[in-house]
Amino acid sequence: MTGATAQPMRQWISAFLEAQAAELDAAVNTRLAYGRDLNDVADWLGAGAKHFATADQADFEGYLIFCETQGLAKSTRARRLSAIKQLYRFAFEEGWRSDNPALRLKGPGKDKRLPKTLEVVEVEGLISAARAPGRDQLRNTCLMELLYATGMRVTELVSLPANAARGDPRMLLVKGKGGKERMVPLSPPARSAMAAWLVERDASEEARRKAGYPPSRFLFPSRGKEGHLTRHRFFGLIKDFAVAAGVDPAKVTPHTLRHAFATHLLANGADLRAIQTMLGHADISTTEIYTHVLDARLRELVMTHHPLTRPPKDP
Repeated sequence: MTGATAQPMRQWISAFLEAQAAELDAAVNTRLAYGRDLNDVADWLGAGAKHFATADQADFEGYLIFCETQGLAKSTRARRLSAIKQLYRFAFEEGWRSDNPALRLKGPGKDKRLPKTLEVVEVEGLISAARAPGRDQLRNTCLMELLYATGMRVTELVSLPANAARGDPRMLLVKGKGGKERMVPLSPPARSAMAAWLVERDASEEARRKAGYPPSRFLFPSRGKEGHLTRHRFFGLIKDFAVAAGVDPAKVTPHTLRHAFATHLLANGADLRAIQTMLGHADISTTEIYTHVLDARLRELVMTHHPLTRPPKDP
């Protein structure tokens, strides 16, 4: 084999992921997902003695059929097709392929499912649980107040730099997907919680500095390799808050709190475009799903409480 064919498929994937990081500033989790999906594709091609450099459209149509027979969800199959398309766009630009076999591939689409959300009283219960006295009370309060006040993604929240919180800001600068920055307003409770936590956080960091440890640039520092509180750890925290608040833990994730932020804003008259900006959605159609959530909740409210929907009483 010569040229691109001589390169192992793992080398194609590695080069693609490096370009995603260097040129597009793709998030770590995005690159990990691309890597997992493309490794699966490479394994399937390799089993049939195929290679990224020689595979054609029919090969990938066969792979997508294979994924369907494996019972993979539409969303998973759509994500894998997206990874294939991104890889071949990169390969074409690099001159590894003179054609793009993924150009005309069509995916299964995604199931349109309404996002799960929480009632206002449930969110209030979670925040109250976070405020419970304890060693991490101020940090936990800050995490929950910021998440509900801004609708940030969990990665955006845990990786916030400490400098973003200084000066009692009314707006918070958030770095989202693809390195895109946006400004989100802070509520008075969120500002108060952030200011209180910053004092404790700075005191702790100063003590660590005197002990010879390097300072952290993150608002929520951690001794782990990432340097900040991890997504996994925060996921566990909010499950604990749910149990303490008497809320079903199965309903509570960082993303349901993001959905609650958007749904509660919309229910109280917020403009859809403003919500789109605060959530960091590139397309307004992504934000419009919350109008359907609100419609569904209103229908449920009517069916539950309107007197005309109740069965008639026996005479």
